[in-house]
Amino acid sequence: MRIGDYDCFDLVFERFFLDGGAMFGIIPKPLWERLIPADEKNRIPMTTRCLLISGNGKNILVDAGIGDKLSGKLVKRYGITRSGSPSELLGGLGIDATDITDVVLTHLHFDHTGGATRFDKDGNAVCAFPNAIYHVQKAQWEFAHSPCLRDEGSYLPENFLPLENAGVLNLIDGPVDGLFPGIDILVSHGHTPGQQHVLLPGLESVKGSALFFASDLVPTSAHIPLIWHMAYDNNPLDLISEKKAVLSRAAADDWVICFGHDPDNAAARVKSDDNGHIVIAEAICHV
Repeated sequence: MRIGDYDCFDLVFERFFLDGGAMFGIIPKPLWERLIPADEKNRIPMTTRCLLISGNGKNILVDAGIGDKLSGKLVKRYGITRSGSPSELLGGLGIDATDITDVVLTHLHFDHTGGATRFDKDGNAVCAFPNAIYHVQKAQWEFAHSPCLRDEGSYLPENFLPLENAGVLNLIDGPVDGLFPGIDILVSHGHTPGQQHVLLPGLESVKGSALFFASDLVPTSAHIPLIWHMAYDNNPLDLISEKKAVLSRAAADDWVICFGHDPDNAAARVKSDDNGHIVIAEAICHV
């Protein structure tokens, strides 16, 4: 998509599997499996979808996928297949990992941040995008250093501590209008404290010209209904309120919502139906 001064591209860094029950919490399997069928281990297919935003002298990467630092045991457990290295994927768009100027990490869970660093030849974790500034919410950074017991397995220090050590970390405290020209940051706390979301509001005079990266607020198109959320969410009641506010705004202003984990739909537009429920108006498939 072209939004204002920016060209936006979705990049699927990896495909992997997670337990379907965990991904849909209290929703019964016969309901969610109609939308995303599970395998014999009750796992559903997922992606690590990232967003590249290019323009105004910037190449901004939103999230960085799982990366290649996990052990073989974990790769097997999650059924991870990589689409290619960042340089290979970015090369298809005519740029390299060294051309990335900024990385906006929605949060520091391993499936969003693992690709932010890589191991060098000596086995040290270093920045995967050596010329980039990495942007993280202050609340998320602090939580990652002392996560709750149910969440600690998702935070791997080698994924984010090297950013601070390299002096490339920018901590953001709350929502920001215009982090970059024409790019805003919204914040939610239901999934994890200080999850941030990129919004390209487009032109106010052009309805339907906005793009919102939902990350784990709405991980797939199947999670559009308000109570369809993950068991991984730390504060589900807060998340439901946050989803309602965002999706209502998206429906009213005809936003394109980009999904971080949907195996088939890269994005969608939503609308309010006759009962006042937010539903998909148009699904946009990954090409």
